[in-house]
Amino acid sequence: MAAATVRRYFRGPHLTWAQATRVVADDARGLLLWLPEGAGFACRVNDEGDFLRASPTIDAYGAAPLSVRTWRGADVLLLHPPGAAHSVWWFFTGGVFTGWYVNLESPAHRRAGGIDVVDHHLDVVVAADRTWRWKDEDEFLGCVGLPGFWDEEQAAAIRAEGERVVAALEARVFPFDGTWCDFVPDAGWPTPALPPEYSGDPAALKRG
Repeated sequence: MAAATVRRYFRGPHLTWAQATRVVADDARGLLLWLPEGAGFACRVNDEGDFLRASPTIDAYGAAPLSVRTWRGADVLLLHPPGAAHSVWWFFTGGVFTGWYVNLESPAHRRAGGIDVVDHHLDVVVAADRTWRWKDEDEFLGCVGLPGFWDEEQAAAIRAEGERVVAALEARVFPFDGTWCDFVPDAGWPTPALPPEYSGDPAALKRG
């Protein structure tokens, strides 16, 4: 995969989120991406200009504008393990590791120029000392049975995926064994930017 790649979320046919990243590694452990502060970023927004986190209908995502911005907050290292229905994020503030984040999502689908995933809303927040908590359980449960989301059986599978990751966390095995907690990006890497088409009609940005 090219050094610069775009990581995208879709809900149905609608692009909801795009992150410009740099490929750090692509090997047996998975696809490892670097998302620094200031990187290109786009998301669907509500009338107040805030990120449209959850909507009860697929069409609401398509009707919301796609706002092109830059990534703010922590620098992030992201791992997509091969075939896994989650990604693991390492957060860094001022170059210091501050914790992990487990985003439950569909396995990454590779396409020309990047990867596409479907977010499952339910996440796991992990502090640097490995204490953890579920995040966005209400949003996740509220989507059970809605068209275009997940039924009860699929919801159980999503939670089970999170529980498997938590088991690895509590066992302190990879990727929660300290790997990459001291990661330092190459000072010569340019800040990733989104391609120009992300400033155009979002309906033209098709799922891979």
